[in-house]
Amino acid sequence: MTSRRLLLGLAATTALAGPAVAQGEWPQRSIRMISPFPPGGAADLLARALAEELTPILRQSVVVENRTGAGGSVGTEAAVRSPPDGYTMVMGSTGPMAINPALIRLSYDPERDLVPVVPVAAVASVLVVHPSVQARTLPELLALARAEPGKLNYGSSGIGSAQHLFMELLKQQANVDITHIPYRGTGPAMVDTVGGRLTMMFDTTPTALPHIRDGRVRALAVTAGRRDPALPDVPTIGETLPGYEALGWYGILAPTGTPAAAVERMSREVNALLRRPDFIAKLATQGVEPLPGTPAEFTELIARDRARWGGVIRTGNIRVD
Repeated sequence: MTSRRLLLGLAATTALAGPAVAQGEWPQRSIRMISPFPPGGAADLLARALAEELTPILRQSVVVENRTGAGGSVGTEAAVRSPPDGYTMVMGSTGPMAINPALIRLSYDPERDLVPVVPVAAVASVLVVHPSVQARTLPELLALARAEPGKLNYGSSGIGSAQHLFMELLKQQANVDITHIPYRGTGPAMVDTVGGRLTMMFDTTPTALPHIRDGRVRALAVTAGRRDPALPDVPTIGETLPGYEALGWYGILAPTGTPAAAVERMSREVNALLRRPDFIAKLATQGVEPLPGTPAEFTELIARDRARWGGVIRTGNIRVD
């Protein structure tokens, strides 16, 4: 089963809430796209790439506004609190939409307060270890972990981050004990993995590739359902642990009550972009795979991942101090 099929599955139908757009077709003025993460990150780069392409298509400016903090929750809440008039949308992702609701107390309900507009892209990660680790394959690494529970460690960009939960899912499926060391971002975690202070970590493939190619870390497995063309000799985790697949994703959402015409038009135009060869190539430079789909399919994806990562959080007794 391909990653996209696993992510989206078969969608039924969707009811797009909200009144019709008054006084002509949408849009009639500029659109604010909230990026709930700092400039330069994947969510922000995607939002800006879309804004650049959509501005001439919609004949209105699409302006990206960074509203950061609390793992994406600050920007997401800013979208929730905005008028549902079709002129504010947010670049959502796995963390704010599927992980945070099970991990932290939110002042809003993403499921109730936001309407999915369109999924945009998916990104896989790769498990890397320091070259001194006496394991050249994932089965060998798991054997080491079982021989000395808790001795091996891994870094992540913080408690509840995708990298954290990808490893927790692996630990639960493989029944191993590996110590978590959270960092303030994957950059510092990679520095310590390269330096040998960490045994291993998950990182997105594009970010990890330079370190892999230079031999500073060793790639053992990828989280996607199929091998990465950039790392054709690196197996998937699912080849060792059947059924394992973990992808981060990004997509556009709007405040509940946003007019159906705005949701439908944005979904249609973004899906057209995601099938254009030149835009696919642009996404590839950022290490992400296009993930076209309907609002209904995006709704299913969010619900499925919310249930999945919520289960991982409860099983692992993961808490934010």
